[in-house]
Amino acid sequence: MIEAPAPICAPMASQEIEQLSSALARLPGLGPRSARRAVLWLVKNRENALPALLEALDAVSQQLVECATCGNVDTRDPCGICADPKRDARSLCVVEDVADVWALDRARLFQGRYHVLGGRLSALDGIGPEDLNVADLMARVSDGAVDEVVLAMNATLEGQTTAHYLAERLEEHKVRITQLAHGLPVGGELDYLDEGTLAQALRARRPVE
Repeated sequence: MIEAPAPICAPMASQEIEQLSSALARLPGLGPRSARRAVLWLVKNRENALPALLEALDAVSQQLVECATCGNVDTRDPCGICADPKRDARSLCVVEDVADVWALDRARLFQGRYHVLGGRLSALDGIGPEDLNVADLMARVSDGAVDEVVLAMNATLEGQTTAHYLAERLEEHKVRITQLAHGLPVGGELDYLDEGTLAQALRARRPVE
């Protein structure tokens, strides 16, 4: 007796919903299961949540720009940090990435301004000083308007190599060069650290030797 083939199971959701789940799953920190939960929540709350989310995404998509002064990402140029008159323009914190700006600024302890390098030196990846915003950094300190440069590199081999390179370049300028205290875990990245650790690192920053 020949058995009938098993019926083919239909997909649990439409192609459009599956595409939304796949798109969300590509976001950092979200896997397929978390993405499906997020989509399910959006579906259940579609009357209130979806319009607000779509409006916010559209606004960011239309207005997102890179700050010409520091390299931060915002919906205006200069960004909110650079445009804030209460910020100490004589203190400059150099970071690898925009995520590091946001991580440090969440602690609300550093009242100066930032400079985003756009990466870090890496011989293995072929990333040299000319691939980073090093020239813009030197231009910002060359006019004597900056008193202190805080090198807030990640506590990785590449991050510390970048910090040492920048310290050597900055020695020709009359600025105080400091770096975050290494209560930071080796191999740790700023965006994944808690605010208490970041606060302690900022308070205990010291001159670069």
